[in-house]
Amino acid sequence: MESLRELLAVDQRRALEFFVVSLKDISEPGVDRQELLYNASVLAHYAQVSVRAGTDVPAPVDLGTIFDNYVADTSCADDGLIMETAAAQCLLLTGFFEDQMRHRHNIRWYAALGAGFFTRAASRQTSTQKARLLVMLARHFEPWRQRHARLGRELRDQPYLLSPRFTM
Repeated sequence: MESLRELLAVDQRRALEFFVVSLKDISEPGVDRQELLYNASVLAHYAQVSVRAGTDVPAPVDLGTIFDNYVADTSCADDGLIMETAAAQCLLLTGFFEDQMRHRHNIRWYAALGAGFFTRAASRQTSTQKARLLVMLARHFEPWRQRHARLGRELRDQPYLLSPRFTM
């Protein structure tokens, strides 16, 4: 039984490794490593954060949440960390969850919004290296969004990550 617990236990490191490998598998060879790691960290983070999280910024339920939190409410528009969070959430929902979101939301509009959030976050960043990364994420938002969408579809097409022969 201990091996089952070990197999099912996913910590931050394992989640990150899973998404790094998964994104690398669907990305073209010349993709920027820093951008790949950043995108994998977004997916790994939100794979472990509930929409009802009390101690962390909760995962957004849908793109309407993004609108309410970051567009309608402009009180945080000058906060770089919050703008980066908004961009990452746009990337997650317009990318990985594109198929679920497209029936109710304009994916292109929210993708443009997400890229703009990355640009705004970059302009408020004190680290030039981090600012450069955020600018590149803004420029490459659409290709990353498409990779997230592809990965989301591929993972949904795999009904079991564990072998169906495995029983408890």
